[in-house]
Amino acid sequence: MKITIIGTGYVGLVTGACLAELGNDVFCLDVDQRKIDLLNNGGIPIHEPGLEEVVARNRAAGRLHFSTDVAASVAHGQLQFIAVGTPPDEDGSADLQYVLAAARSIGRHMDGFKVIVDKSTVPVGTADRVAAAIREELAARGVQPEFTVVSNPEFLKEGAAVEDFMRPDRIVIGHDDTPSGQRARELMKLLYAPFNRNHERTYWMDVRSAEFTKYAANAMLATRISFMNELANLADKVGADIEAVRHGIGSDPRIGHSFLYAGAGYGGSCFPKDVQAIERTARQYNQDLLILSAVEAVNERQKHVLGRKVVARFGEDLAGRRFAVWGLAFKPNTDDMREAPSRVLLQELIERGATVAVHDPVAMHEAKRVLALDLGDDKLARIEFSESPMDALTGAEALVIVTEWKAFRSPDFEQIKARLKQPVIIDGRNLYEPALMTSLGIEYHGIGRSVLTSK
Repeated sequence: MKITIIGTGYVGLVTGACLAELGNDVFCLDVDQRKIDLLNNGGIPIHEPGLEEVVARNRAAGRLHFSTDVAASVAHGQLQFIAVGTPPDEDGSADLQYVLAAARSIGRHMDGFKVIVDKSTVPVGTADRVAAAIREELAARGVQPEFTVVSNPEFLKEGAAVEDFMRPDRIVIGHDDTPSGQRARELMKLLYAPFNRNHERTYWMDVRSAEFTKYAANAMLATRISFMNELANLADKVGADIEAVRHGIGSDPRIGHSFLYAGAGYGGSCFPKDVQAIERTARQYNQDLLILSAVEAVNERQKHVLGRKVVARFGEDLAGRRFAVWGLAFKPNTDDMREAPSRVLLQELIERGATVAVHDPVAMHEAKRVLALDLGDDKLARIEFSESPMDALTGAEALVIVTEWKAFRSPDFEQIKARLKQPVIIDGRNLYEPALMTSLGIEYHGIGRSVLTSK
């Protein structure tokens, strides 16, 4: 099938590359000439395991094309995927300017039947606005080609996006019951047929329900994270082990084990933005989503948990003290620094007078850019970007772990002790067993595990 992807960001590039991998002829459009040049020269603008190989393979096979030519992109695909960004607006709502701009571009150039697929994460009712924008452009041209808008939200985890796309646990598609909507259903069914050979993974529904499903999924996952973080903070007070609690409740099949890990708060491009966006939608209908308001408040507070632990151990004034931080990206296997808890921690340490040595396996370049905006050049100068995790430890008062990279899971603890001024680990992801740390002579502070380290 001939497919057009509008937007070569995280969702668009993964979607386009993976659909090309299935044998489709995919045209990827972006207005950023530098990004298109990078892609045409064999590079990719994001870090995502396996993606570079998929892009290279399909470019070489002639199934994946990158261009800034809007007219050519509209002419190419009967299926037009809109996969542009929907950043949070000042009031927390999703900013749809790029989605609607894409819709208007389609309307200005389309001839013949088109299926416009909303792949971007968008609020309920966006499909109606996309359709209205296209109709306006068609009316200005004095033409009336047939089209329909469907919702096909993405469920991709950064760091595992290629795997998630190629082996989805569900495919959600919303369409209307008009003849055009039924025609779109058949085309989408054909497109996703390779994923349904073993068993049916597609869930068909109306458009608004599909739009709602994406926000509901991310809101539920964010809720589980904040719920466990709040319990972990209480566990520290009452003398319980949150890891034991996690196993105990996760064994209940009604609850399950996923997204029950206590930590330093969630970040990234999806959970913070989507929780805020669904709250904004609720306010438009005079509804208060009390649980999600609490989820967001708990998460913002949790991003300060590591700073609080540092202060509790070393005092309010950190002037003259040096700390090592492992992990900068908001999660492993990505260089994404959006809403990363490390940004909050580093700002707190620097504001209190500390110097910091940091290491992340892939996010160092992006971290320098983001932290320069957060801190300014003077304060950024007090952060040392170390080439290896062990280099960051030399002369530090303590090691603070923010991101659970696999490379941090089994370090040389004797070398850690030798390099640190004193053997203190503040672990924001509960990577290590407190009993083992105690046996090694390491002072260990986890999240919700003080019962095992306070004796």
